[in-house]
Amino acid sequence: MGRASGERVVVDWVRAVAHLRRERRAGVLVTVAASRGHAPREAGAKMVVADDQVWGTVGGGNLEATATARARALLGQRAPEPELMTLALSDRAPSQHGLQCCGGEVTLLLEPLAVPAAVAVFGVGHVGLELARILARHDLDLHLVDSRAAQTAPERLAVLADARAHVRVHAVGRSGPALPEMVLDDLPAGAHVLIMTHDHGEDAALCDAALRRDDLASIGLVGSSAKWTRFRARLAEVGHGPAALARITTPIGLPAGAGPAGKDPAVIAVSVAAALLTALERERATPPDRDHGSPDHDASEALR
Repeated sequence: MGRASGERVVVDWVRAVAHLRRERRAGVLVTVAASRGHAPREAGAKMVVADDQVWGTVGGGNLEATATARARALLGQRAPEPELMTLALSDRAPSQHGLQCCGGEVTLLLEPLAVPAAVAVFGVGHVGLELARILARHDLDLHLVDSRAAQTAPERLAVLADARAHVRVHAVGRSGPALPEMVLDDLPAGAHVLIMTHDHGEDAALCDAALRRDDLASIGLVGSSAKWTRFRARLAEVGHGPAALARITTPIGLPAGAGPAGKDPAVIAVSVAAALLTALERERATPPDRDHGSPDHDASEALR
């Protein structure tokens, strides 16, 4: 796919966007929104621009080179907004990319395609499933992990059938990895991890494995202060110092009094989801000169 050594391969823009999503790469969808007079392409023509590749065409020449340059400038911004640009196809605008003297005018819509945030929920029990139902309504790469076959059965997860998120279910011990913590190795840098399994031993192993990655955006653990006291001691015994332990947020959710009260799974899920979505919003607003994929302490604080 894309363009190599100056050669353009034209593909369906939907497949190009899907390719970028699979690769977790940002891009810009460029569409001919309107054309007046003589123009090289009709309204609706599209191309997809990544940092090092282009798929499709909106007309070639200076028109396309200008659009590609602007698209890549948008890719350098942290949270770019869609924008319109109108270009006159005139021989009075010479360029190293070649003249276009059709005499018409083209308006292009540039739509940034952001890399969706990755969120992994370990434990799809009562709270985990309610949380997944909320998160699935957002543009996320959502990983659901559970070592119990019944919790990840297709009929149980049917409530996520109309998800906006890209949902990936990890059936631990069956068609998936042997242990839940093995999923952590496959998560992309900058992922947010929420640990809420049915087993304290599994939770502890996941906390240990998560702390051995220094590129996760946040690590949240469901549990009481007594549970965290025991975990903190065990994690310290295996070599995790105070700075590492501070990366785990527990309990998670909105602060007391800031959200709904109660222990019903749906209530807990709303609180956790609200805190996480706040963290993601802060992450999107972070200036672009910060290291991508490094632990985001502001995001971790938002989970509290």
